[in-house]
Amino acid sequence: MSSKPFLTTARFELWRPDAGDLDSLCALLDDEETRRFLGPSGPEASSQFDRLLRTAGGWALFGYGSFYVRRPGRREIIASCGMFPALRGFGKGMDGPEAGWIVRRDHWRQGVASEVMETALEWFDAAHGPRRISCMIEDGNTASEMLAARLGFVAYDSHVLEDPDPVNLTLYERVAG
Repeated sequence: MSSKPFLTTARFELWRPDAGDLDSLCALLDDEETRRFLGPSGPEASSQFDRLLRTAGGWALFGYGSFYVRRPGRREIIASCGMFPALRGFGKGMDGPEAGWIVRRDHWRQGVASEVMETALEWFDAAHGPRRISCMIEDGNTASEMLAARLGFVAYDSHVLEDPDPVNLTLYERVAG
């Protein structure tokens, strides 16, 4: 882990990925309720190793990616939030910067995602210029729908993901500037 966080908020440190983050990523997604709206990704090391590599790859190739969120001075990851490069191939504007947030269940309803995403979006706009950012939210994930609206995302389309059972997604976009 580097010696200092990439960004900070009033209550959290936002870190870029590090090779030593795998165990904490597995712990982040160990709870089934935390994973409920995340598709087939599980807490096992092989699945989270892929997530770690994608996150590190986004930072290395595009200069942005999800942040691993920690309490000041703590090693454990309590959330993964930010923008990451995506190539969904939906044909409906889901290729390019995509926003996403995952918060460990014992930190729900504490404003973690809201506080971190506001800081991450402000940084992203300053570092990469105002541009369109998408996100997708599974139907029924009311908390994420409300957060997306607070962050300035508006629904523009829907998509059914067949993975392996049909999942209805609402596609959102935020056009800065």
